[in-house]
Amino acid sequence: MKSQNTASVLLEGMQRIIKGKREFLELLMAAVLAGGHVLIEDNPGLGKTTVAKTLAKLIEGKKNVVFKRIQFTPDLLPYDITGVDVFDPKTLKFRFVPGPVLANIVLADEINRATPKVQSALLEVMAERQVTIGQTTHRPPEPFMVIATENPIESEGTFPLPAAQLDRFMMKLSMGYPDRESELSILNENPAEEGLIKLKPVINLTDFMEAKKAAAAIFCHQALREAIADIVRDTRIHRAFTLGASPRAGLHYLEAAKALALVKGRNYVIDEDLAILAVPALVHRVRLRDPKVNADKFIQDICLARINNIKTDEVSP
Repeated sequence: MKSQNTASVLLEGMQRIIKGKREFLELLMAAVLAGGHVLIEDNPGLGKTTVAKTLAKLIEGKKNVVFKRIQFTPDLLPYDITGVDVFDPKTLKFRFVPGPVLANIVLADEINRATPKVQSALLEVMAERQVTIGQTTHRPPEPFMVIATENPIESEGTFPLPAAQLDRFMMKLSMGYPDRESELSILNENPAEEGLIKLKPVINLTDFMEAKKAAAAIFCHQALREAIADIVRDTRIHRAFTLGASPRAGLHYLEAAKALALVKGRNYVIDEDLAILAVPALVHRVRLRDPKVNADKFIQDICLARINNIKTDEVSP
């Protein structure tokens, strides 16, 4: 199947630069092909910026896939992101100067360092794929994706992301440190610098858009859809949570499961896809009664309890 080959080629291209992180890249590819946004929470220097740059360079269109990086700081203003109407004295008219958010791949670096007012400037474009300036609506090009990063070890000068914005992210991921072999490869090749310069596109934009359509068309058995609905609903009644996942979470969960099946070379979703995606798709959408407790285990237990009741021979087409 051509779309499965497109996903495989794109994944292999990412692995040339991002060493030893196949599981992370598979989840990232699933989010990309599902048309979702990703929040990466990790320590500095692990290659979060490189991930976004690599993805943009691997896809070739009639025009280059546009990558924009926004460094979030406390003094950033909303129009620094969305763009602004500027008066042109030559034409005596206002002219729209687009902001960096109107790009294909937008890296929102250290997103939690900006004020809530600025963070909210991303809400419209992330959810509705549009920016409204005055009375005019502007749309980003397709494909469009926001990759946001935040540093988990520093809290000074940061502003926690509101629940409404967290819910816009399809997944919350973490890269983690590379293993020894991968670290040696990074030292020898310096992929973030030398590798990126030499990197060439491996797929064209048409094939990428076809792969997105193929991901949306992947078969998911009704039993698995019911499991997704039950998992999401269970987070709302679990005693450990004060805030459960939204209906949008269920939609994102299903879309991501379909895309992950495509990335793994299948044309149907299996229960393993749900188990892999449960934490990345739901952990950032729930709130715990005890903030010191990790939500991962609760979500994984909820997921396993539901999918253990599914007969695996019933989920294939």
